[in-house]
Amino acid sequence: MIFSMTGYAVATAELDVGSLSLELRSVNHRYLDLQLRMPDELRALEPMLREQISAQISRGKVECRINLLSRTSVQPGSGINLEVVKQLSTWSAQVREVLPAAGELTISEILKWNGVTESPSVSSESLHAAVATALRQALQDFAAARQREGEKLASFLLERVKGIEKLRLDVAPRIPAAIAGYEVKLRARLLEALGSEDDERVRQEITLYASKIDVDEELSRLHTHLAEVRRVIDKGGIVGKRLDFMMQELHREANTLGSKSVDTEVSRCAMDIKLLIEQMREQVQNIE
Repeated sequence: MIFSMTGYAVATAELDVGSLSLELRSVNHRYLDLQLRMPDELRALEPMLREQISAQISRGKVECRINLLSRTSVQPGSGINLEVVKQLSTWSAQVREVLPAAGELTISEILKWNGVTESPSVSSESLHAAVATALRQALQDFAAARQREGEKLASFLLERVKGIEKLRLDVAPRIPAAIAGYEVKLRARLLEALGSEDDERVRQEITLYASKIDVDEELSRLHTHLAEVRRVIDKGGIVGKRLDFMMQELHREANTLGSKSVDTEVSRCAMDIKLLIEQMREQVQNIE
């Protein structure tokens, strides 16, 4: 099987203080470009995240985003830090001594002060374990999504390979017909100009003409390259760069085929082959 570089997955975990979500998304890229987005309290996990993700993904621009969403409602075990409240009261009294017109702090203002309310906190071990579990689940779903997309890409490429092979077979019979047509025209011109056909001259011209329009080698190489594309897709794995190289080779043979064409049908086939190759090249850019 082959894998697409485009994918998305998300995994979540519930904690005592809220919920954690881990997202993985990627697009095509020449090499692995991994970007991590996470709260500062999780920065210690960055080496582990990079190691685990890099072990399963070799190419693509990958973004891993981790969010911690705290619950806004009051949790069991929540309380008030009276020491902070006392300190606020002292500060409030000192301010009013200097500014008698200053009002007293309201309860809502006190409760909003950082550190006044105490909520249960999750241990770093539990948090790290939750991230590791979410990462494993996200990577599993991410691989499945990339595999599904890869199967679609493989079908797309094989369909184009089949189309190119059909066009290649259509070209082969056109060459002898083109040579025969050229011989008829050549004999007619010689007869008109010299009063005779001059068989020796005709043989020389036909030999030269046949050599110029001979595309057997190009057709043979096209067949070989198409067989290699099939083999690479069937083998699977990390094949994007190999397939990209094969597209260059196919395009080179299609260009030569078109440049040697002296037949309208052969020219059309060469153009259609190049169109199919270009379609394949665009999709190959998305394969790992």
